[in-house]
Amino acid sequence: MIRTVLTDVQWERIAPLLPGKRGDPGRPGEDNRRFVEGVLWVVRTGAPWRDLPDCFGKWFSVWKRFRRWALRGVFERLFRALSHEPDFEYALIDGTIVKVHRHATGAKGGLSIRPSAARAVA
Repeated sequence: MIRTVLTDVQWERIAPLLPGKRGDPGRPGEDNRRFVEGVLWVVRTGAPWRDLPDCFGKWFSVWKRFRRWALRGVFERLFRALSHEPDFEYALIDGTIVKVHRHATGAKGGLSIRPSAARAVA
């Protein structure tokens, strides 16, 4: 069984935006979802294309299709279409992640730039 990245809801949002579906000119894509999952697997793991598991198809075929889509601007159009409504699923910011340098916490020392004496009198 393939461990997928996209949920069914996410896939339903992006599927109409991808080329290679029935009704598009040319030969329809064999399985757009499997292809997109393969690309996301490579991006997520940082592995070379040659290490792509067989469940996503032949690595060279997936890479060629990725390259064609990239040159045609498919991923750019997809990003533009979906970027206006981010889901913030992975945006977690709290004190355990963001650390402040000890000099920024109001410790002894204050400002390093002191006002001139002439300004202080005025």
